[in-house]
Amino acid sequence: MTQKPLAIVAGAGSGLGSALMEHFNSNGMHAVGLTRSGNGQSGLDIRACDLSVENTAHDVLSGLITEFGPPHVVVHNAAHLVIAPLGKTSAEDYETCWRNMALSAFNLAQNTMQSMANSGGGTFIVSGATASLRGGGKFSAFASAKFALRGLAQALARELQPQGVHVVHAILDGIIDTDKSRELHSLDPSKMMKPEEIAEIYWQITQQPPSVWTHELDLRPQSEGF
Repeated sequence: MTQKPLAIVAGAGSGLGSALMEHFNSNGMHAVGLTRSGNGQSGLDIRACDLSVENTAHDVLSGLITEFGPPHVVVHNAAHLVIAPLGKTSAEDYETCWRNMALSAFNLAQNTMQSMANSGGGTFIVSGATASLRGGGKFSAFASAKFALRGLAQALARELQPQGVHVVHAILDGIIDTDKSRELHSLDPSKMMKPEEIAEIYWQITQQPPSVWTHELDLRPQSEGF
């Protein structure tokens, strides 16, 4: 029996992470989701992995590659949101944002991208945000980490794309429609980003021919000002 191509989704909680896994599975792949707790949507293949810890990341990712072969798609969708004035943002808050986003993406890339290149290529997608481009007030920790992710994606693209790995930075400029976001925001759900529709765009990106690869794109609801 032929092994299904592996898709790894780091940050596979409810919302976009689960939608990505379902979409990849429905398109003939085997999606494995990584969360720090190992908890996730029932019926999906979720593994516990704290990607901010170097040895843990190496052990889990090398184990997946041994089990399924080199990944065809890797998505870094992990995030840690801190919204606070500078005076109430601790050094621990700042470092936690960086570790859970920038460092986790570095460890994810270091343990997957060369195997992708050696096996003929693949797609590595980083989920960014409005804060990837603009540091708003009270977002010093979060924006700094998102800026770092964007820089990392650019560096990885320039290094690995000649080896066949398509590196993409996707700026999600809007609020993703989840149960939690509906509780926190008073937005009309029709003005929120649908996880399954973002997942479809990510899938389309993985199908781009190498003569027309997208590196950076921004997605936002029709009603969103920018």
